[in-house]
Amino acid sequence: MQIHNLKREHKNKKDRLVGRGGKHAKTSGRGGKGQTARAGNKRRPELRDIIKKLPKNRGYQFNSFAVKPIGVSLDAIIKAYPNGGEVNPTLLLESKIIKKVKGWIPKIKILNGKLDLTIKIQVSKCFVSDSAKEKIIKAGGEIITDKKEDKKEKEVKEKVVKIKEKKEKKEEVKVKTKK
Repeated sequence: MQIHNLKREHKNKKDRLVGRGGKHAKTSGRGGKGQTARAGNKRRPELRDIIKKLPKNRGYQFNSFAVKPIGVSLDAIIKAYPNGGEVNPTLLLESKIIKKVKGWIPKIKILNGKLDLTIKIQVSKCFVSDSAKEKIIKAGGEIITDKKEDKKEKEVKEKVVKIKEKKEKKEEVKVKTKK
């Protein structure tokens, strides 16, 4: 046995003075006096209590900022325009089919109705549903669209076609590799 292998029989410990439970001295790791020194001290932040009192509005952060168009039935247009004519947001406002929203003339979407369309209508500056579009064209009417909107629609359709073609190519490659 050598000197560096020797060990004490009892470890060298300091005497602890006061200990109210646990291994710490005096205040047992609880700091000074007062509320924080007492058992059961769990204070919540004040702001959390304020937040808890507010109602949970589900989906509040997902409301879109986009202005949604107001739907106008073809039936209302047939009643307002018995002889046919031009249909646009300002004329619909004058004929009291629609109202201003927060001082603005809203965007409009013409929707299909129950009545059959027999009059010729020229629709401009309005969105039109597919079924209403068919009825208007069958009756001899026309839909005038902005060139900018047409370009956007074409671009979107082209992108969709490209994406579909890519998917089809990938599927063909997968089928070839499986064989």
